[in-house]
Amino acid sequence: MRVLLQRVKQGSVTVAGEVVASIAQGLVLLVGVGQGDDIEKARFLAEKTANLRIFEDDQGKMNRSLLDIGGAAIVVSQFTLYADARKGRRPSFTDAAAPDLARPLVDRFAEFLIGQGVPTQMGVFGAEMMVEIHNDGPVTIWLEA
Repeated sequence: MRVLLQRVKQGSVTVAGEVVASIAQGLVLLVGVGQGDDIEKARFLAEKTANLRIFEDDQGKMNRSLLDIGGAAIVVSQFTLYADARKGRRPSFTDAAAPDLARPLVDRFAEFLIGQGVPTQMGVFGAEMMVEIHNDGPVTIWLEA
């Protein structure tokens, strides 16, 4: 399981012209599920995400977590995080989990974030989404379990 974490001043997800998720300060989380991923990986990454100290304290150091700042999260399913572009000109996605495995794990990841105390919204699994990210810093971090 992979999470591309982006610290944002604001973020939103729009599907078919309708805003389905919108936050102020927090994280936009692009989440990919791979072959063989399980609920424990989702739990681990949600706990790591909620507690990762990547927000600035009063001295300007990254010393505060999403929980510390009272921020929110948007979870966006992103199978393309498992793209393999080592050969040819078109990426392969064979390492990405099938939707029947990926969807419940992305949902569980979001539920685990909520369980950590993070207000969490979601994109729409499998939909064409317009993801607006006002990256703060910019800070973009790759997490993998």
